[in-house]
Amino acid sequence: MEDNWAAIIEGIGEDLQRPGLVDTPRRAASAFAFLTRGYGQSVADVVNDALFPSESSEMILVQDVELYSLCEHHLLPFIGKCHVAYIPTGKVLGLSKVARIVDLFARRLQIQESLTTQIAQTIMDVTAAAGVGVIIEAQHMCMMMRGVEKQNSVMKTSAMLGCFRSAQKTRDEFLSLLQLKR
Repeated sequence: MEDNWAAIIEGIGEDLQRPGLVDTPRRAASAFAFLTRGYGQSVADVVNDALFPSESSEMILVQDVELYSLCEHHLLPFIGKCHVAYIPTGKVLGLSKVARIVDLFARRLQIQESLTTQIAQTIMDVTAAAGVGVIIEAQHMCMMMRGVEKQNSVMKTSAMLGCFRSAQKTRDEFLSLLQLKR
């Protein structure tokens, strides 16, 4: 990867011997590996058996989970917040595991639409929840730094599974809980 970064830097006309760029291919390769570390992780590794018995059957909401990802079309960042809710059916997921599942998929080349669905389906699969709702709000550098250059646009996506899709009251509760903080 380091050699490829060197070729890209030279390809734009820069001199790799310039003091500020001497170590840039190594640093860029390291940074890119960190930004895409989700490829080296699995759901099983991330969850790590952190499912706990619970009699709760009420909605659990983890709001404002920060996410950082790279658009698969331009390799530019998109940055935002993810809100995850689920209705447990005998098991709850360790709180930090929700954020780790968000990171697992965000730290891959992505589009926001797929990211939202991957998180929702994984929470559903891992917890056997009655339903899962995921909403992501993000700003995309591919729209802000290039192309249409719109600085204040925010993309919102949602995935509603199980009772979040079939029961309007469940979906409304989720959306109203998100509004409480606003």
